[in-house]
Amino acid sequence: MDQLMKRAVDLALENVQEGGRPFGAVLTKDGKIIAEGVNELHKIHDVSGHAELLTIRRAQQRLETHDLTGYTMYASGEPCSMCMTAMYFAGINNLYYCQSLEETISYGMKDSAIIYDELKKERSERMMNSQYLPLEAGQENPMKLWQEKNK
Repeated sequence: MDQLMKRAVDLALENVQEGGRPFGAVLTKDGKIIAEGVNELHKIHDVSGHAELLTIRRAQQRLETHDLTGYTMYASGEPCSMCMTAMYFAGINNLYYCQSLEETISYGMKDSAIIYDELKKERSERMMNSQYLPLEAGQENPMKLWQEKNK
């Protein structure tokens, strides 16, 4: 097994021993570890406390950038839709994972599968009620303001 993937798996194993979920992540550039993390839901009581997200946050804070183009993520498990989205937004180019979404489900963790399935549905068919409420007439538009400030 690749040493960087082995590190992600070792982090996941340590996290399970400490009462956490079996997820570890390592972000690298040019074969060097930039940041790493584990799923910390059990510690920080934050649904976004996933290994990949925490690893991305640490790297971005350390490097003082949001752009991680050219970086590679090693994850012990196939990332959930939230973590995948963050990787896309950050510009991460490569992802390697050791256990698939199907394997994760087979061990009783179905959360990721539910979300992936929900996002395929039309808004009106999703479990969460989602309604469009447009800006009121004359109300300042935050997106227009942003666009004007970033020309």
